[in-house]
Amino acid sequence: MASVLAVLLAGGVGERLYPLTRDTAKPAVHFGGTYRIIDFTLSNCINSGIRRIFVLTQYKSLELTRHLRQGWDLFPGELGEFIEVIPPMRRVHSYWYLGTADAVYQNLESIDSENPTEVLILSGDHIYKMDYMDMLAWHRRHSAAVTVATIGVSVEAAKQLGVAEVASDYRIVGFEEKPQHGNPARSVFDPDTVCASMGIYIFRHDVLRRVLSEDANDPESSHDFGKDILPRLIQSERVIAYDFRDLNAKTVKYWRDVGTIDAYYEANMDLVSVIPEFNLYDTQWPLRTMLRQAPPAKFVFAQEGRRMGVAMDSIVAPGVIVSGGRVTRSILSYGVRVNSYSEIQNSILLPAVEVGRYCRIRKTIIDENVCVPENSVIGEDLEADRARGFTVTENGVVVVSKDAQPGFGQSYCMGSPE
Repeated sequence: MASVLAVLLAGGVGERLYPLTRDTAKPAVHFGGTYRIIDFTLSNCINSGIRRIFVLTQYKSLELTRHLRQGWDLFPGELGEFIEVIPPMRRVHSYWYLGTADAVYQNLESIDSENPTEVLILSGDHIYKMDYMDMLAWHRRHSAAVTVATIGVSVEAAKQLGVAEVASDYRIVGFEEKPQHGNPARSVFDPDTVCASMGIYIFRHDVLRRVLSEDANDPESSHDFGKDILPRLIQSERVIAYDFRDLNAKTVKYWRDVGTIDAYYEANMDLVSVIPEFNLYDTQWPLRTMLRQAPPAKFVFAQEGRRMGVAMDSIVAPGVIVSGGRVTRSILSYGVRVNSYSEIQNSILLPAVEVGRYCRIRKTIIDENVCVPENSVIGEDLEADRARGFTVTENGVVVVSKDAQPGFGQSYCMGSPE
C-alpha cells in the first residue's frame, strides 16, 4: 500500500545472543535451517502488501546487508517499491543510534522523502506471522494517532516485556516497560492475560515526526519507544491497542522474541515437532529467504549396523550430507556434514558445520564453519563444556563457537573419512 512506509529496526548488538552475534547482527543470525531471523518480519511485510521498506542497520551489518541484497532484491524501482538498507549516517548529531527512537529520528529526512500517511515500525528479531494490513485497518477505524500491537501473556511473562493498560474503548491509558512488581491490569481482549507490547507500532506520520523531535531534545530520555515515546504519547494522543491476530493458526498464538540463546534454541526446536508449533509449510503465507544453489541433502550407509545415515524428526537443509551418522530432533543448516558413528540429538548445526566420526552431541548449538573433531562429546557434562570454553546457558544449552577451543573451527576435519 503506497501510503504506508515500513521502518524495520535491525541495528541492535544482540548481546544476549552472543556468541552467535559475535560477527554479525542479530537479525542476520541463521534460523530454522535455511532462514535468517529477519526473513520472518520481511515475509510478513511482503505478504501484507507492504512494499516500501527501510531497514535501519548499525552493528556488524555486512552479512545482513549482503543477505538483503542477494535475497530480497524483489522490486523494480520505477514502481516506487523497495527494500532499502540505510546505514547509520550521524546526519542529525555526532552519536551513533542512542536507542530505537533515536534510530528512527536520525532517519526522519529519509522517511519524509517518501511522504507516507502512516509509518509502520517493526523489529527484525521476532518470529511470528501477522497481516499488518489488518492492524492498519484497525488503526484507521479507531482514528488512532498511534496503534500498538499487543499479545496476551501471563503476568510472569510480562516482566520481560512492555505492558499496556487498555481501557474498554481500546485506548492505552498506561504503559510500563518490564514491570517487576505489582499486579498489571488485565487485558481487555482476554481477562486471563496481560496486554504485552510486541514492539510493532503504526504512527501517523505527523505524530511520529513531532514526538521524535520532542524526545531528541529531552536530556533525560533513553530514546526508546517503549520506555519513553509511548508513555509520553498516551498523555496527549489517541494511542490504541491492537490484539494480535495470529496467522500461524494454532491453538496458542505464536510470537517469539529470540533475543537470548535459550529463546533462540526453543524457537528452533518448535519447528521439529511432528506437529510443529510454528508452521513453515503454509503456502498461504510463504516465508521467503535467500535461496542458495546447493545439491539435495544426502543420507548414506543404510545397512551397516550402527553406521547408518539417518535423520528423524529433524529439519535438513540442502547441501547436507549425513554420512553414516544418526540425527534426532535437530536442525541441520546448509552444507552441514555429519560423519560416521556420530549421534546428534536436540541440536542446531549452523551452516558448513562438520562433525567428525564417533561424536556425541546433545542440546547444542554449533556456530557456522565449526569443525568438531573426532570423538568429541558435547552436552553431556556441562562443567566440562564450560572448562573447554563453550557457552552454557541457564537452561543447559551449549554453544560452540569458532574460537571456543583450539581444534574447533580448524579445517583439518574436511576430507576426513566418512
